[in-house]
Amino acid sequence: MERAFTDRAAAGRALAGLLSAYANRNDVVVLALPRGGVPVAFEVARLLGAALDVLAVRKLGVPWQAELAMGAIASGGALYVDEPLVREIGLPQAAFDRVLASERIELERREQVYRPPGQTALDMQGRTAIVVDDGMATGASMKAAVRALRTRTPAKIVAALPVAPPGAHARLGDDVDEFVCVLTPANFYAVGQFYADFSETTDDDVRALLAQRAPH
Repeated sequence: MERAFTDRAAAGRALAGLLSAYANRNDVVVLALPRGGVPVAFEVARLLGAALDVLAVRKLGVPWQAELAMGAIASGGALYVDEPLVREIGLPQAAFDRVLASERIELERREQVYRPPGQTALDMQGRTAIVVDDGMATGASMKAAVRALRTRTPAKIVAALPVAPPGAHARLGDDVDEFVCVLTPANFYAVGQFYADFSETTDDDVRALLAQRAPH
């Protein structure tokens, strides 16, 4: 099968083409969900001439199937739980709490790694936030991210993705003001199937891209 995107940077360029209405506006901030969303968001911010920042988020994976998200957490203390899934799999509260505690530790680590001492998050009050990831499967990460973002009182939240399953916009519901996606293919199984190169984005990759962002 021919892949839709050669890599995350190419996906970002394709996504930026759908966001041209937000180009060259000083009220727009592109927020990347690390780690995979950063190379995508970097290209979006570069082509729109917008500020770039990160919004750390961690998926809460089912203990015996880590890729299956039963929720997510994000910077600022936001927690999203897929309650129907948790009930369906019969996960004990103690097991859920262990996953939550572990991911909170990793979230804090990432915040420290991606934001040097003394550097604060960009002020979002009254601004338009374009939240970018490399794709969406369950929507858990995006839900947690935008719920955390709401506490920072942006004027508008746009969820922007290269690829997502059909019905993705409905999954996010009123959590976002606008949904922009390059592809919503019927044969969606996993985000990685639409990339020729879906190799892991490392902490060093994230730091290197953030170091190149334009000052805003």
